[in-house]
This record gives sequence, C-alpha cells and structure tokens, in this order.
Amino acid sequence: MRQNEASAPAPSPSLAERIARHVVGMGPAEQRVVRYFEAHREEVLIASAATLAERASTSDATVVRAVRTLGFSGLEELRRALADEIRISLSPADRLTRTLGEVGSDLATAYETTLDIHRRSLEALSRAIPPALFERAVTGIIEANRVALFGLGPSSAIAAYAAMQLNRFGLAAITLNHTGMLFADDLSQLRDGDLVIMLAYGRVYPELAALLDAIEQRRLRAFLITDTLAATLRRRVELVLAVPRGRADSVSMHTATLGFIEALLVGIAVKRPEATTAALRTLNEARETLAGKDMKLQTRSAMPIRERARPRR
Repeated sequence: MRQNEASAPAPSPSLAERIARHVVGMGPAEQRVVRYFEAHREEVLIASAATLAERASTSDATVVRAVRTLGFSGLEELRRALADEIRISLSPADRLTRTLGEVGSDLATAYETTLDIHRRSLEALSRAIPPALFERAVTGIIEANRVALFGLGPSSAIAAYAAMQLNRFGLAAITLNHTGMLFADDLSQLRDGDLVIMLAYGRVYPELAALLDAIEQRRLRAFLITDTLAATLRRRVELVLAVPRGRADSVSMHTATLGFIEALLVGIAVKRPEATTAALRTLNEARETLAGKDMKLQTRSAMPIRERARPRR
C-alpha cells in the first residue's frame, strides 16, 4: 500500500450510517427526530430546530441532543454534511431514476406525486421564511439602486422573469446568467448601489465563486436564495432565503422558487402601490403605441357590478 493511501482520512459516514450506528442507544423521542431527519432531508437543510422539533413532536433540546448523538457539533454542521452528501451522491439522472421508480408507469400517480411535492415545497417555504425576513427582503429590493439577479441553468429563466417584472414595476434590474469566460462580461456590469440576488443550488461553481468575490470587493449587498448552500455561504451574504426545490432525492422542481419570487413582487407592489401602478400604465401606453390601438385592460374594480355578478358558463 502506498504511503499517501495509508494516511488518507477515512470518508465521513453518511447520515444513514450515523443513524444506524446510534439509533439503538437513543430514547424514543430522539429516535423520532433522527427518523424524521432521514425521511425529510430537504427540510433539515432549511428548518430551524424549533420547526424540526414541532414536526417530530418533541422539544428543541431533544433535536439538539439527537444531532450531537449523531456526532455533529450542532445543526449547522449537520446541514453542511447533509448538503455535501446530497450534492455528491445524487446526479440529475439519479434523481430522475428515483422519481420514476416511485411513480412507475402510471400517469395519474405521476401527476399526483408531482403536485404533492409542490404542495410540500410551498408548505416548507412558509415555515422557512417568516414574515419579518420576507419584509427585509422586500425592503432591500425597494431600497437598492438596481437589482442584479444571478442564476444559471433552469434558474436563469426564473432570474430573467424576476428582472423583467421588476423593470415593469419601475425598478431597475439586470440578469447575470452567462457561463464560462462570458461571465466576466456580467461581472463588469456590477456597480455601486447594486443589490445582488443569487439563485444558487448544489455547489459553489466557478461563476458563483467569482460573483461572491466581486460582491466582497465592491462591498455590494447580497441575498442568497438556496436550499443547500445556506450553511456554506451564510457569512458571505446579508440574507439567506431558504427556498426548497422539492424533495432532496427526486427531480428538482421550482414551484417554491417561483412562488417566492412572485410573493416578493406582490410585496413590492404593496409597499409602493402608486409608483408600481404608474410604471405599469407607462408600459401599457408603450404597448398601445406599438399595437396602434387601445390596449387598456379593464380591471375588476372598474367592471360594472352586473358584469362582475354574471355567472360564468
């Protein structure tokens, strides 16, 4: 055996291995906690100790005790280890294989399973981001000189949608969505007063690492929307907004991310209704110019009462 092989550290045990090793010596409440960890890994990544305790029908102290019995110093270390485990062990193909194995060949099951994952994601979102944190996010966006939205892959489409809607609302927004060498062009667009909102999942890839460095160098404000990188990047951003993407062992789904973006948009409109309405009127006037005809859409409040009351056929 080579010397470097002999001295290489043994790989850290997985969560399942840790549970199997320690569960026998745990009390009933701790066993419920670790079994909940095993069955709801995506929730462990974002939920507080109090939320996990509520879901496992026990106390915060029992959750902390169970985490330490598994060999972790605390919940943050457990989250880091679990995020790494998920990132390494499950490729997109693995996730799809698991999903197909669950739903089989029945389309009705596929439909119901998918809707159930979306429902659970939205429920987890409502627990992960309390109203006070949501208000901080909305206020931060409104106060920014400009919002720069970062997202790659499927997240790039969500970032582009958010930027388009912010611009329609009268708030300046750009997207940072190139990869490789072209991402240098994105970085060159950053300027003082920008708020950077990052949609980032899985791992710290080169573009994300470069963006984080640029944020620190320019001392820009930054929010992170993620489900796996909170523990890794918490100290490098102003706000971590924990948004789940479905179950950790199945195909990634983006309902919660899109739902949260749209909640932010509604929140922005609530905080600045006159400015938002004026911006949308300007947009509508531009549409009328392009179309060459009146394109004003009748709002519900402007409809005659008889029209509103008329039943649909």
